[in-house]
Amino acid sequence: MAAKAPTLAAAMEVLQGVAPPELAAEWDNTGLLIDPRGRRRRIDRVMLTIDLTEAVAEEAAKARVDLVVAYHPVIFEPLRRLDAGDGKHRAVLRAAKAGFAVYSPHTALDAVEGGIADWLADGVSDGEEAGSRSPCGEGDHGRLVELRRGVPFSRLLQRIKKWLGVRHVQIARPKSGTKAVRRIGVAAGSGGSILRGQDADVFVTGEMSHHDALAAVADGVAVVLAGHSNTERGYLPVLRKRLRAEFGVGVDVRIARADRDPLVVA
Repeated sequence: MAAKAPTLAAAMEVLQGVAPPELAAEWDNTGLLIDPRGRRRRIDRVMLTIDLTEAVAEEAAKARVDLVVAYHPVIFEPLRRLDAGDGKHRAVLRAAKAGFAVYSPHTALDAVEGGIADWLADGVSDGEEAGSRSPCGEGDHGRLVELRRGVPFSRLLQRIKKWLGVRHVQIARPKSGTKAVRRIGVAAGSGGSILRGQDADVFVTGEMSHHDALAAVADGVAVVLAGHSNTERGYLPVLRKRLRAEFGVGVDVRIARADRDPLVVA
């Protein structure tokens, strides 16, 4: 007998177990954001994405997906109206028309043990050089990694690029240069507020304000910026594996092909 697909309510329990809502930042808008057919409907197909763009919404509709797990909340600030002339609104409207639900774990998935912050920490560590790590920032949404021995900054850059699957990153370095790197602060997405003031040799995040970068360099900390969603998207295969194990064979879990970073190096 084929495994029975879970209800949306049951699928939400799985997602909340993977990324407990209480770990999300107070300002965040996580959880079930779009529910066109009610929580008793069955979930046969799940699609994972960083952003629910129009292209991803169309892909989900064509694939007859029942639930999209979008890391970034497609609805963040209160909506006073839904306007088909607005691209972001069109993604919401397409979801409602196609009938698939949308759930966002966002910062809860950053903070949880084994989540995105820990995945980034894995990326800057390597084999026997890997040492201790500890949560950092309000809400524990980042990690401080202490390597067993220092590594050259150039080696760290190559390691980051390989882990994230990117060819280019932006860097800022103190005038005195960068000594052998031992302590690394990591945070997904826009990590300036999380890493600000942390005791580290290097900060690794997706993006950071001009002034936060200046302040870090002035304090002798090098900065590596890899692009906001580039520090998040590589975690989707990890999440897919986890959800496949949790849901079992009764649910098809896939990653959106149309999801990509909106910025490229020209």
